[in-house]
Amino acid sequence: MTLAELKNLAIELGMPAFTGSQIAKWLYSQHVETIDGMTNISKSNREKLKNVASINLMPYEDAQYSVDGTIKYLFPTESGKCVETVYIPDGDRATLCVSSQVGCRMGCLFCQTGKQGFEGNLTAADILNQVFSLPERDKLTNIVFMGQGEPMDNLDNVLRATEILTAPYGLAWSPRRITVSSVGVKDKLKRFIEESECHVAISLHSPLSQQRKFLMPAENAMAIADVVDMLRNYDFAHQRRLSFEYIVFGGENDTIDHAKALVKLLSGLSCRINLIRFHQIPQVPLHGASDDKMEWFRDYLTSHGIFTTIRASRGQDIYAACGLLSTAKKREERQDGML
Repeated sequence: MTLAELKNLAIELGMPAFTGSQIAKWLYSQHVETIDGMTNISKSNREKLKNVASINLMPYEDAQYSVDGTIKYLFPTESGKCVETVYIPDGDRATLCVSSQVGCRMGCLFCQTGKQGFEGNLTAADILNQVFSLPERDKLTNIVFMGQGEPMDNLDNVLRATEILTAPYGLAWSPRRITVSSVGVKDKLKRFIEESECHVAISLHSPLSQQRKFLMPAENAMAIADVVDMLRNYDFAHQRRLSFEYIVFGGENDTIDHAKALVKLLSGLSCRINLIRFHQIPQVPLHGASDDKMEWFRDYLTSHGIFTTIRASRGQDIYAACGLLSTAKKREERQDGML
């Protein structure tokens, strides 16, 4: 709950409004795990709270450990489903890749989550539980909404979660420590940009509309050219960052024509491109590009005015790398366990 909601709850239960602030501090600063742990609230008021609310932190059900230090956690959701969350340590930085949906309805050809299909939105509590119940919670420096699901397809809950992560009454993180991705759900992306100060990442993967439709069916309703035109109305030249994610498929989207089209598409826009290695998934006729080709592509784009990096691939051995998250098998295992 937000601070305003906690204050309203306190008033509804016959408590002073400032009790809502005390509850927020216990939840988001002190990380209390039970209502009885809120020791500066009277016992009678704690009993009132327990009648209508619960903290309900849900620990992870499974963890897989990569040779590179990446950890993939399986978290339960309030609806009884599960999602994958990836913890990525890197020197003095530690990034958490959180999910916003169970599965995804975008259906991108190269993504295991899309193959799973859409099974439901996460609540704000489900999203935040991936942070608050993480064993390495206190080591985190960054959060990226790049796990399972399309964040803009669950915008209200994503906005609520990012508010609590960044508000003074919440974790008080700088919004510059959080990046939210999207395939380009234009109207909702516009709302997100205007209601949040978090960084924005757009899944691009091809500057050519016909090819992007093949890779990403969302292009049919949300053309990348229209998304870029909309983005030009906002200031990304200062602290807030705009990036484009680009999985490189060998011989498919790594040609000189693609490089030139990217330069034309993004000309004059303050942004960066992150090139990502493709990780093979079953029954998908795409292959990764060579290191030499990725370096050539990076250097061409950078020399033509678009700062471009090659993102290090992490957690591939535990299927935690980009495009590999899926809980379809875990769902079946859980259902079998209930029989």
